[in-house]
Amino acid sequence: MLAQRFLVHPTLTLRLAVAAAVTGTLLVGGSTALQQEERQLTFEAIRDAANWFGGLPKGVQELALPVHTSNGTQNIHAWWWPAADPRAPALLYLHGSRANLTGQVQRLRLLREFGFSVFAIDYRGFGLSEGGLPSEQTVYEDARAAWDWLVRQQPDPARRFIYGHSLGGAVAVDLAATLSSGNAEPAAGLIVESTFTTLVDIAQEWSFPWLPLGVLMSQRFDSVSKIGRIAMPVLVVHGAVDREVPSRFGQALYDAASGPKKLLLVAGAGHSDSMGAGADQYRQALAELFGLKADRQAQSVSREAGQRRRSRT
Repeated sequence: MLAQRFLVHPTLTLRLAVAAAVTGTLLVGGSTALQQEERQLTFEAIRDAANWFGGLPKGVQELALPVHTSNGTQNIHAWWWPAADPRAPALLYLHGSRANLTGQVQRLRLLREFGFSVFAIDYRGFGLSEGGLPSEQTVYEDARAAWDWLVRQQPDPARRFIYGHSLGGAVAVDLAATLSSGNAEPAAGLIVESTFTTLVDIAQEWSFPWLPLGVLMSQRFDSVSKIGRIAMPVLVVHGAVDREVPSRFGQALYDAASGPKKLLLVAGAGHSDSMGAGADQYRQALAELFGLKADRQAQSVSREAGQRRRSRT
């Protein structure tokens, strides 16, 4: 998202950059140029692997998932990491607006330790997925195609979950709202972490209050208007010291949710480390809201691997 592109506090330099991106494109190119610039600011669709990526974790299966569009079929690159227990619940993982699957390994590993079989995708335009510059509409389409695949792997709706981090949280909310309409295969729960109310709200947070962003922006990711329509339990997780998306945005989403829900604020955690910093709290929240228990075997393997790494240093 806009904040992630700069990785700093909302300084004068950042505010001027956002203002220039909006007003400059309006003056020079009109609405079409504005929308293109807006999508480039929203998505940092990185193709290359993360510098710290050491290869696929053991047990991960790669696959290409076709998405049918008006311009033909494009493939999404995806990872399927089944749990050791064949009865484990399955979870669709939707990442944020930066990096790609290679930068998500630690969070995917933790979710698997929490007891899930994890299915994660790169939106079109990211990593090894086909396609060009993403948009709000294309990432929604990608999430729906991924969900249809996951349903075939886990036919029990009581054991299917959706997870989204940062902008991926907005994608997850949209998918959950769609599934709640009664015309699609349902899910048992939604988990959103470090996400926002609307993209307009977070862009306003990182720019000048006088900019008419609500009128100008085409990429809206309006989660706050959708979350109240979600007919499944919702877990909202946020780092208490998140400086990219302040925790009040998570609080506002939690307040707007209408069904069974839980808010987990992780003390000392920022935008990207709530799951690791609050792992025990996470497990407790999953148990309380969804009745889920952690995969003890996966936890044991992870602890042993960590001990081996420490012994070599």
